[in-house]
Amino acid sequence: MGALVLAEGGEFVPPGAKDFDLGPIFGEGTFLTKPMLLAFLSTIIVASFFLIASRRLSIVPSKFQFVMESVYDFGRNNIARDQIGSKDFRPYVPLILALFTFVLVNNLFGFIPFIQFPTMSHIGFPLALSVLIVYPLYWVVGVKRFGFAGFVKNQVVPPGAPGFVLPLLVPIEIFVKFFMNPATLALRVFAAMFSGHLLLMVFTLGGEYLLIEAGGAFKPLSVFGFAMALAVSFLEALIQVLQAYIFALLAANYIGMALSADH
Repeated sequence: MGALVLAEGGEFVPPGAKDFDLGPIFGEGTFLTKPMLLAFLSTIIVASFFLIASRRLSIVPSKFQFVMESVYDFGRNNIARDQIGSKDFRPYVPLILALFTFVLVNNLFGFIPFIQFPTMSHIGFPLALSVLIVYPLYWVVGVKRFGFAGFVKNQVVPPGAPGFVLPLLVPIEIFVKFFMNPATLALRVFAAMFSGHLLLMVFTLGGEYLLIEAGGAFKPLSVFGFAMALAVSFLEALIQVLQAYIFALLAANYIGMALSADH
């Protein structure tokens, strides 16, 4: 979107990656940024939610306890057990549940008024979860079960693959399993949050620009911009929940793949 020739004054500057670089909250020379503060706040929210909801458990649950149990059941049964397997999933339930709720809260920040910034739209946060948490665990559980050589062989040599294709297949499997998977795990949620928030800014700022700067005949078009911004907001909220689920699902899938003898 370049300058709008229909404008009476000023030039429309489209939002871009620079608008996601918010800078330190307390000015130059400090390190605390809004995304860092939101990540810290989300940790407090998630921890407080489970601690408060589980403080006085009862057979007949309160509404708060019911919500907590529903979230726990979803992470335990629909993600961890389905992807890791009923034999091995229990030790990894806390991690999968923490990943799901942490990513979910940070994504939903983009939908909350006055905050309106999804933390995962900064690549560093999902990349840290992938490279520093999920994939080290993927290696640890696999090596612990099969040994280093056995784990690597299990991951890069597909069962039943004929020997003559292995010189071509093994490098591809190494690249996909050990390099692409960690990167794409982070990129999925980052790309969805970045593009969704960018699209929302385009329609919001575009509608505002048309309303304030456009000639009289074009001002009604601002209604379309604001309507699209509202529609994109609800669509983004759906994607925010979906991407949190996908991140936790893939994390569990990679752990299950490391533990499985037949991947």
